[in-house]
Amino acid sequence: MANKFREIPVEETPVPEEVVQETVSPPEKPAKPRKKGVLAKSLSSVFSGTFLADERNVRFIPFILFLTGLSLFYIGYNYYADDNIRLENKLNKKIKEYHTEYISTTSELMFATKQSEMAAAVATLGLKEPIVPPVKIAVDSAVLYKNVVSKK
Repeated sequence: MANKFREIPVEETPVPEEVVQETVSPPEKPAKPRKKGVLAKSLSSVFSGTFLADERNVRFIPFILFLTGLSLFYIGYNYYADDNIRLENKLNKKIKEYHTEYISTTSELMFATKQSEMAAAVATLGLKEPIVPPVKIAVDSAVLYKNVVSKK
């Protein structure tokens, strides 16, 4: 198999002229140009612009213009959507920053409002923490109401 296409030199032996005959070769067929397919013909006419010269295709011009406008609208809408996605990403980053700022501010406020921190802050004003616990005053609401009404 490996030697199938290898050319093997053949030794030529002289052939007497009487044996040599003219061999008649079949007439060669003229090379036909390769036929183009329907799709290839239409694409080549579109890209070359020759389809516009044909009067039969003039009726397709409004449809072609419609497709052109539709494609321009589609391209513009893609740019608009990309801009909106970028804006959304930017706003999401800001929201995350504001959330972390909120958490840190809340923790600082909770630390500052602890009783020990408040006592240290008002000590500079001369205020002290009371040692005696507060006393609850009990008032009867009916007696209080009578006193308020009688004063009027």
